[in-house]
Amino acid sequence: MENKDLPIPKFFRPDRVSAVWRVPYQERSVDAEEWAKRHNIQPAATDIFRVCLLPVDVQNTFCIPGFELYVGGRSGTGAVDDSRRLCEFIYRNLDVITEICPTLDTHQAMQIFHNIFLVNEKGEHPAPFTLISEEDIQQGTWKFNSAVGRALGIDKNYGQEYLLHYAKQLQAGDKYALTIWPYHAMLGGIGHALVSSVEEAIFFHSVARLSQPDVQEKGSNPLTENYSVLNPEVLEDGKGKTIAKKNNTFLKKLMEFDAVIIAGQAKSHCVAWTIDDLLKEIRATDAKLTEKIFLLEDCTSPVVIPGVIDYTDDADAAFKRFADAGMRVVQSGEPTAEWHGFG
Repeated sequence: MENKDLPIPKFFRPDRVSAVWRVPYQERSVDAEEWAKRHNIQPAATDIFRVCLLPVDVQNTFCIPGFELYVGGRSGTGAVDDSRRLCEFIYRNLDVITEICPTLDTHQAMQIFHNIFLVNEKGEHPAPFTLISEEDIQQGTWKFNSAVGRALGIDKNYGQEYLLHYAKQLQAGDKYALTIWPYHAMLGGIGHALVSSVEEAIFFHSVARLSQPDVQEKGSNPLTENYSVLNPEVLEDGKGKTIAKKNNTFLKKLMEFDAVIIAGQAKSHCVAWTIDDLLKEIRATDAKLTEKIFLLEDCTSPVVIPGVIDYTDDADAAFKRFADAGMRVVQSGEPTAEWHGFG
């Protein structure tokens, strides 16, 4: 048995995916109710086979050319193409996506991965995309900025000890080295917002299916990166004191769906780390559950900064590992019988 995809609403403009604009909520709500009646779309609460769409960090800061951390991939148009395909996927599968749970990378200025957090002997900050190693901190190349410490209520000695501990933890956990990122996804800023076209699609789904999106914020802790929506990079300081916690409530929720479909930015970082944490949880419970995880590979791109950093190979290797573990790596335009509950 096959499920017939829905048409894409005429108001969707693929050429506007790369722009920031105001979603006409009232107009779209009327459109969504009419669409549900026309196509006999039932409320999500009636779903027997429950499907979750998890769009990771589909925000202006990562997806709009010219913004702080635009994920262009090797093609240069990566995140724009991904967002367009994601919108089309939502519209075509509107009647079977039970709930959409978008994540929002959420930052403020004084955080461990922003350059203001560190200084050298001259009082200078590291440039964006600088990789900070354990050795850099041990040798005094980069030190904790005590001025930031006063603002955050952290004394100089603790800050320096924690910085070294943090770098060691990343290295011991086979994580990326501490990366100094440009200021991005700043809370309350335009870069923090969802891509307008994607926001419109999520809103349309919400009204048509009477399904409230479950927005998950991550990344606001000043003492740790939080690539994965499920787990910060470091949970304790050097003395064992808790500085961050896993998102166990959301993890439990994801495990209860019959299918989880993952897309978003970036394939090499927040997407890969979220999937990796999900895989660890599945392996700890029932390895067969990997089969209910679907990765929309053509709706995600790796971080590529031409001439600086290219994480394409890392991202591809991660997705191969996920596929080898039993997860389904698929394309958004493929027949979707399995996550419709027919497979």
